[in-house]
Amino acid sequence: MSKNLVIVESPAKAKTIESYLGADFTVKSSFGHVRDLPEHDMGVDVEHGFQPSYEISADKVKVISELKKLAKGAEVWLATDDDREGEAISWHLKEALGLPDDTKRIVFREITKTALQNAISKPRIIDVDLVDAQQARRILDRLVGYELSPVLWKKIRIGKQNLSAGRVQSVAVRIIVEREREIDAFKSKSSFKITAHFDLGNGKVLNAELAKNFPQEEDAMKFLEKCIGAQFSIKSLEVKPAKKTPAPPFTTSTLQQEASRKLSFSVAQTMTVAQRLYEAGKISYMRTDSTNLSEEALEKARVQITKEYGQDYYNKRIFKTKNESAQEAHEAIRPTDFSTLNGSSDRNEQRLYELIWKRAIASQMSDAQLERTTATIAISTTSEELVAQGEVIKFEGFLKVYLESSDDEGDEEQKGMLPPLNINQILNLADMKATERFTRNPPRYTEASLVKKLEEMGIGRPSTYAPTISTILRREYIVKEDRQGTEREFKELTLANDKINSRVNKEIYGSEKAKLFPTSTGMVVNDFLVSHFNDIIDYSFTANVEKDFDHIAEGQLEWRQMIKNFYTPFQKKVTEANEEAIDRSLTSRDLGEDPATGKKVSVRIGKYGPYVQIGDAEDEEKPKFASLMKGQLMENITLEEAFELFKLPREVGLYEEKELIVNIGKFGPYVKHDGKYYSLARTDDPMAVTEDRLIEIITEKRLQDSNRTIKEFAEDPDAKVLNGKYGPYIAFGKKNVKIPKGTEPASLTYEEVVKLAAETPDKPAGRFGKKPAAKAAVVKAPAEKKVAEKKPAAKKPAAKKAAAKPAAKKPAAPKAAKKS
Repeated sequence: MSKNLVIVESPAKAKTIESYLGADFTVKSSFGHVRDLPEHDMGVDVEHGFQPSYEISADKVKVISELKKLAKGAEVWLATDDDREGEAISWHLKEALGLPDDTKRIVFREITKTALQNAISKPRIIDVDLVDAQQARRILDRLVGYELSPVLWKKIRIGKQNLSAGRVQSVAVRIIVEREREIDAFKSKSSFKITAHFDLGNGKVLNAELAKNFPQEEDAMKFLEKCIGAQFSIKSLEVKPAKKTPAPPFTTSTLQQEASRKLSFSVAQTMTVAQRLYEAGKISYMRTDSTNLSEEALEKARVQITKEYGQDYYNKRIFKTKNESAQEAHEAIRPTDFSTLNGSSDRNEQRLYELIWKRAIASQMSDAQLERTTATIAISTTSEELVAQGEVIKFEGFLKVYLESSDDEGDEEQKGMLPPLNINQILNLADMKATERFTRNPPRYTEASLVKKLEEMGIGRPSTYAPTISTILRREYIVKEDRQGTEREFKELTLANDKINSRVNKEIYGSEKAKLFPTSTGMVVNDFLVSHFNDIIDYSFTANVEKDFDHIAEGQLEWRQMIKNFYTPFQKKVTEANEEAIDRSLTSRDLGEDPATGKKVSVRIGKYGPYVQIGDAEDEEKPKFASLMKGQLMENITLEEAFELFKLPREVGLYEEKELIVNIGKFGPYVKHDGKYYSLARTDDPMAVTEDRLIEIITEKRLQDSNRTIKEFAEDPDAKVLNGKYGPYIAFGKKNVKIPKGTEPASLTYEEVVKLAAETPDKPAGRFGKKPAAKAAVVKAPAEKKVAEKKPAAKKPAAKKAAAKPAAKKPAAPKAAKKS
């Protein structure tokens, strides 16, 4: 048995570390958290100082048993991540394994031989202040969830939807809901932008524009009329030097933002891929608020830059973290070895590694030197002037490696060089246009811009961004999707050859890609929380709670007192909300009257989401129901739009002598044919889709299904070789297995499939313990929802008893370990 046992969170991290430490060390993984609050009980004794009741997770009992055996007679080193969550995992391991308070705790921000040797040479003990900060967050979030969720079940009765609230998740939903209402209230205004194109001969063109826009078409017309027969000349040329400076190395949030913009990664995907790179020893720790680089990293960057690009491209920079209370104020995200250009054979890992490498390297490179030219163009018939601008890069500097992207959808492309010009040069006008342009509504959030907003407001920390967004998506309070734009007309006036022509053009505006939209359920829950718990989901209040966690971590605030300060007013509001009458206006809205029957038309939320209803349950004739279409919200649907929904189901035609019926189900629009269901594409309008298009959808789906199965095995019907979105793979029960490169999928034998499946590990629990099951992807079209036959359920789910009273178990308070 080894004399030294090192315990880390993940198997991949264990494998990398063991390769550096040698034979005297055994490195084992705890597979994430080993203890947590009970899954089906609040587990917090409110009456006795908010004492938590921890238990070993069911899937970690065997892990703890094995670690106990290995720990006997060995020197134990707790080597979990160097942040609050990692500190808490070490403390839980100490408690679960019965280790002494002076058990050695080692920390490092990168998995390299040097970093590990330094950590081993400078062990400390568990920092209880950091543990308390994490413990306070966990307990506070549990209290909010268990106290608040039953209130939602009781007061917002929308069938079997599993409503919940959370301290940070509800604030994130509020941000998205408020932005949606800003957009809904936005009134676009039009104006006319003047642009001119001058022919300089030899294929050269000079583009210029007027500095102001005209509010009305008549104003734009008057300006163009003044320019008829006018002489245009270069009045002045101004050449100014300029420079661009590189962005700092990545923090967690800036990495998430840039990976979203450049790689189209979700926030969760970015963190998953970064975790693998860290555990493989390729990058430094990926949860950080710091933009600082160590002296060692700065020297390695200098060597790489001067070697690859030359001394002129090197410029040492020290970046300071803006957030003074940053909990992970250690080092920015960077490669562990700048000379390593290939970080992984996995495509996504390599793409993210390159992004991290380029950003870190660029941060230590010289400014880009530019030359910006502004040409002012005089018009002989008016005092107004046109302006042409351009720039040229005189020295690339850091731009040779990297340029930061932007979230601003209005950003224009970089201006190019201007052609050679001279003062008083007469210009030949090719044409001048006055084009109608419209003001744009505030943009909807992407995952990345939401993270940026949360960070700016001081809400959440590096470890919380990804789980917060994943939670509100899973709860279906928000959806992430693309949406088509809308066609609109715009006017354009063109002056050419001293004549003005006017015409009306068309354009598509408002298209959205991977944006976050609130659902009707999310808006209803948000409005209830704002009405009854405004303090709890107030932006400043939530940010101040984060500061309290920081103060606990710094030893400046006692965690139980902090929770008491929060819980006392919160619990009072819970009691008040429970005593109030149910507000039906939250879940229903009257739209008007059906002119044909005189019955009331309303919009409501039910088991399958929002729907429109004609009539009431008390009427002799059963009410009629129709689900809202994708993108429609309960709060702003009109009576006219509601009546359109009753045109579904639509009988569009026949195919193979069977009816084609279009309708909307739980998972969106579909066509039913011969007892089977086929989902419509996002671009298909169920109100207008044609017979030919439906036949095309059915044919494509049949072909796709016929090509999906490559091979099946008589020995086990749950073992198959299939064609997936990213190529062939093995489906073995609930496990998806990669096929080794160079292997012909159709040639695989059952024995080979079993062997490959056995070699593929089960998906481990995440850093925060056991992950909730992901929602299954819809493989086939949804079952037809008979909205016209049955009223959507409004039954309230039973509240958990655990929410009503705290756990009875009162374990001894954790022993405090001294800080080194």
